[in-house]
Amino acid sequence: MTDQSLTQARRRGPRRRARAATALTPAAGVGLGLALIWFSILVLLPLSAVVITTTEGGWETFVETVTQPQTWAAIKLTVGEALLVTLTNVVFGTLIAWVLVRDRFWGKRVLEVVIDIPFALPTIVAGLVLLSLYGPNSPIGVDVANTRIAVFLALLFVTTPFVVRTVQPVLLELDPETEQAAASLGASRLTTFRRVLIPALAPAITAGAALSFARAISEYGSLVLLSGNLPMRTEVTSVRILTYIENGNMAAAASVASLLLLVALFVIVALDVIARRVARR
Repeated sequence: MTDQSLTQARRRGPRRRARAATALTPAAGVGLGLALIWFSILVLLPLSAVVITTTEGGWETFVETVTQPQTWAAIKLTVGEALLVTLTNVVFGTLIAWVLVRDRFWGKRVLEVVIDIPFALPTIVAGLVLLSLYGPNSPIGVDVANTRIAVFLALLFVTTPFVVRTVQPVLLELDPETEQAAASLGASRLTTFRRVLIPALAPAITAGAALSFARAISEYGSLVLLSGNLPMRTEVTSVRILTYIENGNMAAAASVASLLLLVALFVIVALDVIARRVARR
């Protein structure tokens, strides 16, 4: 066999392996088809219905709805507080996950259970709990009801577990010997954290941040009691959408919902890009 034949054979080998790796078996094809049908019924069709309802009112209705002062104030408040809560969760959620994985202390198992309470607690119950603690009859003397701080606290309460639970499994899989090797090569703790830990944790952190943001911009039950839903002050988009629906204006409600969907998709894609670049470095 000549050198040219060997070269061609080497080039064809990876292609054949790639084709074999991407080929679907009949059973896998059926499973993929069922998964796509199920996903379409649960996700794609409802999203399409919202977009279609938005387009029925026309571009003028969409612009008029989202630029209406009360609606625009609710959008700014919701997105702004969701971003602030997400940044807070990234910092403190990662810190909590680190403590739970790397440290041993009394009450650790109790803390593990407490972190998951916002997952299991009905949101309206969470709102009642927050109102009892931070409302007019607060036992600790802190009354933030009907303020923007109330919106922040309510969103923070329901989104705290997301970053913790996405970062914790990754930390469990990280070998501490990697950090020890970096230290033995002269790297400081800050350098080790920046060059070793952050790239490994970036996908998990951004995944938790995306979940946190998506939950925050759509939250209703936990803040409806504490925030007071004051127009132009503490009214969030979920309450605004409900108001439009109660008034029979489905096109306006769909317009606000579509805008929130676009914002959420933009944030999720941006976080994914950031995670890939950090991990690549």
